[in-house]
Amino acid sequence: MHENIIAVFLGAVEGLTEFLPVSSTGHMILAGSMLGFEGEKASVFEVFIQLGAILSILFLYRSKFQQMLDFRYPGRSGQGLTAFHVAVGILPVMAVGYLLHNPIKAYLFSPFTVIIGLIAGAVLMLAAEKLCSRPRVRDVDNMTLKQAFFVGLFQILSLWPGFSRSGSTIAGGLFLGLSRTVAAEFSFIIAVPLMFVACIYDLLKVLNKMNAADLEMIAIGFLVAFVVAYLSVVWFLRFLNRSSLASFAYYRFVIAALSAYYFFWR
Repeated sequence: MHENIIAVFLGAVEGLTEFLPVSSTGHMILAGSMLGFEGEKASVFEVFIQLGAILSILFLYRSKFQQMLDFRYPGRSGQGLTAFHVAVGILPVMAVGYLLHNPIKAYLFSPFTVIIGLIAGAVLMLAAEKLCSRPRVRDVDNMTLKQAFFVGLFQILSLWPGFSRSGSTIAGGLFLGLSRTVAAEFSFIIAVPLMFVACIYDLLKVLNKMNAADLEMIAIGFLVAFVVAYLSVVWFLRFLNRSSLASFAYYRFVIAALSAYYFFWR
C-alpha cells in the first residue's frame, strides 16, 4: 500500500478515535499491526498525527483556554473553569505515567493487551451509565476542583492501551455527578496539555529518527488527523445530548471480538 494512503487512513483513525471513548491508542496499535506499519518510522508518524488531533481541540476551545489563563481565581464552583482545574485533573496521570512509562511501552503495547483494555473500558462505561444518578453539574464552568481531581484519578486507567482516556474520564465524570457533555468537554480540555507534554516527550526521543523523505507522509497524516478530530468532537458532543455511552461500549466489544479472531483464532 502506498505510504500516502497509509497516512490518510491512519490520520483518519487517529482523528476519529482520539477523543471518542473507543481508545485511539488501541485502534492505532491494531491498525498498524494489520497494515504492517510498525517500528521507528511508525513511532515518529504517530507522534505527529496525535499533535494534529490535539490542535483541533485547542482551536475548538480557544476561548475557553484564554479564560483559563486568568489566574485570579482559585477555581471555586461557579467561577468558571480555570487552569487549576486542569492542573489537578492531569497531575495524577502524569505522575503515574512518568513512573511507569517504560514498563507500559515495553509490556502493554500489543494486540492482546489492547483487547483486554477494550473490554474492561466497555464494562466501566456501561456501569457508569447504569449506576449514575441524575447529573448535578450541567456546565463545565461549574465543576469543582474536587471533581476535577477525581476525574483525573479515573484518567489513570487510560495508561492501559485500549482502555481509552476519554472513556475512563467521561465514565468517571458520570460517577461524580457530571452530565455526559460536561464530562466529555472536561476530558477534551485536559487532554490538550497532557497529550502535548506526552507528545513532546516522545518526540524528543524519536527526533533523530526523522527523515526528510517522510515529511510528505507526516504532513498528510497531521492534516487529516486535525480535520477528522475536529469533526468527530463536534459530532460527539451533539450525540451525547441525546444518547448514552452504551453504543460505544458495544462497539468496543465488537472490535475486541474481531481483533481476537484476526490475531489469535483465524
